[in-house]
Amino acid sequence: MKKSSNSVRIGVAVAIIIGTIGWLAFTGYGANKSYYVTIAELGGMGDKAYKSNLRVEGFVQPGSIEQSGPHVTFMLNEFESHSPKAPKGRLLKVVYKGSEPPPDTFKDDAQALAEGTIGHDGVFHASMLQAKCASKYAPGQPGAAPAQPAVTANPRATASPAAQPGRPSATAPATY
Repeated sequence: MKKSSNSVRIGVAVAIIIGTIGWLAFTGYGANKSYYVTIAELGGMGDKAYKSNLRVEGFVQPGSIEQSGPHVTFMLNEFESHSPKAPKGRLLKVVYKGSEPPPDTFKDDAQALAEGTIGHDGVFHASMLQAKCASKYAPGQPGAAPAQPAVTANPRATASPAAQPGRPSATAPATY
């Protein structure tokens, strides 16, 4: 008799544990699912946009960042500011209230990805924020001279011993 009561208790405990793990997996799957959309696609989602967790990508509008501690309010544009399409691009106001401050790469014209929900007021409420570094290789102004690489004051200081004058180099171009 004692063996059967112990096996019933173990069976009930295992069923409770498996049921709890299954319930957590089911509810966690729905909560962590998010849709990746652009600002243009967000406008066409209709009522589905208000019920879904979304990830929206765009470029930080220059001069729009207002930071208060870890909280940030800014505007996302679907185009970079130096693009000819930028003045016609759709804008989205984003309010980030996360537990961590925005990343160091979060600056004007940086490509940003905000995750959260959109309210009926048209404001995107983000709980997570990622940013790529602003484009260092943006197209220059028409007629401007291309940037020149930096020149070292003493070329021997950075050259390997094989590349110093008077020494043969295995990587030197062949002359014919």
